[in-house]
Amino acid sequence: MQRYKILHRTYYNFSGPVRLDPHALRLRPREGHELRIESSSLTITPPATLRWQRDAEDNSVAIASFESLASQLMIESTVIIEQFNEAPLDFLVADYAIDYPFAYPPDDRILLAPYLNAATRPADDPLAVWVASVWQPGEPIQTYALLQRLCTRIHQTLAYQLREEPGVQSPADTLSRGTGSCRDSATLFMEAARHLGLAARFVSGYLYAPPSNVNYGATHAWAEVFLPGAGWKGFDPSIGDIAGSHHIAVAVARLPESVPPVAGSFVGPPGANLDVGVWVTVLD
Repeated sequence: MQRYKILHRTYYNFSGPVRLDPHALRLRPREGHELRIESSSLTITPPATLRWQRDAEDNSVAIASFESLASQLMIESTVIIEQFNEAPLDFLVADYAIDYPFAYPPDDRILLAPYLNAATRPADDPLAVWVASVWQPGEPIQTYALLQRLCTRIHQTLAYQLREEPGVQSPADTLSRGTGSCRDSATLFMEAARHLGLAARFVSGYLYAPPSNVNYGATHAWAEVFLPGAGWKGFDPSIGDIAGSHHIAVAVARLPESVPPVAGSFVGPPGANLDVGVWVTVLD
């Protein structure tokens, strides 16, 4: 078991006093048998009334409501977690799903429908062409090996680019540019898995990395694929490997734009500067 402290600070500086509409905060990690929250606190200035809820994906969401005008909004989340996912490869896939291709049982397909590809891409679609360069029908391969091949290929062929602007590149844009952020790589992997008929979803969270002069931890994105017998398993194309003990999931979604850490609006003079800092540290 490994303990982590996550400090996530968000500052909005407005050009004048504004009225803050309710803000949705997705800052609390997803608890389960692999992760337990030891303590958490949320400090907000100006003062806010919090209402906690679960969204349709079972993500924990705090709705912050404000009464006073403000020229600055400060949101500081501090969470200490216990991470038990120390052996991410210790899982068994159901016999019928070990080799690719396979079919999800009808009952599972009903539940997994939002995470499956609803449309068939033409053969000349950029994503379809790229997937065909990774695997051709008829090649014997295990399902996990195919997913790991996709993950590794993205890591080896795409240059990582830190992008502060909101939004996610389409798979076609990422492939044509040859660069992308973690959320762009995760979206490419997710759509490639769906193109192959596998249920996949987007994950937003944190990644611990050994501290350096420029890195103390970061918000991060990766993807999960539903493997019968094993459940949702994470793959991180930014590092070319399966998600493990250094990954801390906060929210999952069918679409990447659905789970920003902080989302809200304001009424008042236009213009706002955003400053975000994230620190993920190991505790004894």
